[in-house]
Amino acid sequence: MAPLIHFLFRTLSLLPLPVLHALGWVLGWASFVLSGRYRRRLLAHAKQAGYSTGVALSSVGEAGKLVAELPRLWLGRPVRVQWRGAEHIEAAQVGGAGVLFLTPHLGCFEITAQAYAERFGARHPMTVLFRPARQAALRDLVASARQRPGLHAAPTTLAGVKQLIKALKVGDAVGLLPDQVPPDGQGVWAPFFGRDAYTMTLSARLAQSGHTKVLVSWGERLSWGRGFRVHVRPLDSLDGDASVAARQINQAMEALVRECPAQYLWSYDRYKSPKTSR
Repeated sequence: MAPLIHFLFRTLSLLPLPVLHALGWVLGWASFVLSGRYRRRLLAHAKQAGYSTGVALSSVGEAGKLVAELPRLWLGRPVRVQWRGAEHIEAAQVGGAGVLFLTPHLGCFEITAQAYAERFGARHPMTVLFRPARQAALRDLVASARQRPGLHAAPTTLAGVKQLIKALKVGDAVGLLPDQVPPDGQGVWAPFFGRDAYTMTLSARLAQSGHTKVLVSWGERLSWGRGFRVHVRPLDSLDGDASVAARQINQAMEALVRECPAQYLWSYDRYKSPKTSR
């Protein structure tokens, strides 16, 4: 199974981005039509956030594109990337600060780390938390794709967290998806679009690690396969209380989603109960 999947990914990585996005659009709608659970969750979450059915339906094809573009991003030639706010990264690095990037499940979150590694990683690499793929056939492929010059992966363990803290203290960068549901005991309940969601406290802990600058970012997927635009902006200082900081981070993620709600992954099970830590 693994050789077949690797062959498929390498073959797809050769295709132009517009073709992959077209295939992804079809894949997204096929999933929406065939899976009632997927469909109900996507529509319910968009409605919870106050968005119309039209916005929710616009996100269906974008979710498919998110999957279809991965072979190209992981194994193919570089894609076109534009920047909005790169000066905030440069300013933080000039001041010697470590940079903590907080990125929601919006647009192409894979490209934000890759684009940083390509432009800034030679001097200050980025470390991202890495959760191994559930499918054994994908595990090696994903691991190798996310380990590249200027980009390091840290496991979702205590050792991995220590690796993140160390990176920030030496002035490097760390990337997190703060709207990802953490295991039980590693978060607090905080509002996200008007409904309590279990929210990680790791973001706030890392923000208080030494001289750290917090930036929010997201990778906009441009139409017709024209590439991506990475948006970066600073986040005001976070409160020292974990519960308050979690609310602040959720509010910051909401603000990013409002910029392009059609590219948010509404199907992500944001409001689920956390898994019990073992």
